Order: sequence, then structure tokens, then C-alpha cells
Amino acid sequence: MQGAVISGDIIAWTSLSVESRIMIEKGLDKLLQEIEVKYDVFGRVVKGDYIECVIPDPGQALRVALAIKCFVKAIKIEDTETDVKNNRIRAFRTFGIRLAIGYGQLTRFDKAKGIIDGEAIYYSGRIISDLSTYNKHRMAIKESIYFASADNALNNKIDPIIALLDHTLMKATGRQSMVLYMKLMGLSEVEIANELAITQSVVNQHSTAVGWNAIEKAVLYFKDLFTQEI
Repeated sequence: MQGAVISGDIIAWTSLSVESRIMIEKGLDKLLQEIEVKYDVFGRVVKGDYIECVIPDPGQALRVALAIKCFVKAIKIEDTETDVKNNRIRAFRTFGIRLAIGYGQLTRFDKAKGIIDGEAIYYSGRIISDLSTYNKHRMAIKESIYFASADNALNNKIDPIIALLDHTLMKATGRQSMVLYMKLMGLSEVEIANELAITQSVVNQHSTAVGWNAIEKAVLYFKDLFTQEI
């Protein structure tokens, strides 16, 4: 079957404190439960800092990837004087997680046995592996969201949208990221306001400041591309 797989790794994982890693691990567990309920996504955490998600409806892959990105960026890790001076910690706060969407054949997928095999996971996993900064002294990150498939025409349609979204989310604050996450999960502004104990006006200000209308158009455009593919 044709499918989409998202692979991702937490940025600067080895530079985070033990407390911050535990906080992120707990957050990822909650995140994967929520996207499974909302989008029927099978997700798993590997070695604490690496995730893999199978998206049955490829058209939802960008929405899910952005939800993951926003959720991780919204996690508030320790603020210490040492952290502030650490470029790797700043990289985590800016990007949160590196994500790759792979699209193609899923030759084997068994949720019960945890088996994922085929083009889709090959494409997404290869990108993350090639870009890994593990044990590297310098960390230079220009992009943190990627798309890959065997269809170059499809890649060319998606790449500019991905690049613009990546740049937009890079500038989002933690609170803006949480508001975006909730919107991507389908919550109304009233529901978000109640969840975050803020006013609907403040929710609207956060979503407007970070370009929610453009983000929503992008995920709908992405979904429409895959409707045409089918």
C-alpha cells in the first residue's frame, strides 16, 4: 500500500539535562497517544530521542508533522545560565525536533508486531540518518522539516511549502507553538482558551502572530495533492 512515514529525532538530545530528557520522553508519550486518537497514527519512540510514525492517510502527513514539531517546541526545558550560553540548547529551543516525511510503498506494516518496512520509512529514515548531529562538535541547522518520495514532480511541489513552514515555525515561541499544536489537532479557539486558561482574544493574537491562516492553507494544499494522487 502507498503510505507516509514520519521519522524524527530530538535536536541536541545529548546536550539536554536528564530532567529535560525525562520531560520530553513523557511529552512524546502523550503526543503519540493524542495523534493516534485523532489521526489513527501508529507512533513509537526509539531510544528516547527518535520517533517513527505511520500515517494511514498520506494527505494528513504534513498536518501531523507540524503538530509534532509544535508540541516539542512548546516543551519548556530547564533555563539555566549554562544552557543560555550553549548553542546546542538554543538549537533545541529554536527547532525542537528534526522531521522527515517519506512517501511511498509500505510493503510490510504490522502494528501489533511493530513492523514497518518499505519505501516510505526508507526515505524518511535516510534523511534523518544523513542529517544526524550526534557527537558532532558543530551544529549548523538550516532546515528541520523534509519531504522525500520517488516522484520528483511531487517533491518539487511540496519542497517550497515545507521550507516556508519551517522558517515560520522556527520563529514561534513556546506558547505560540502550543496554540498551533491545538489548532492542528482540531480544537477551536474557545477550547484552546479554556485549556490554557487564557482568553480567546489572546489565543487569536498568538495564532495570527505566527501565521495560522497560511499554515492552514498549506496543510490543506498538501492534503489536496494526495487526493489528486489517489
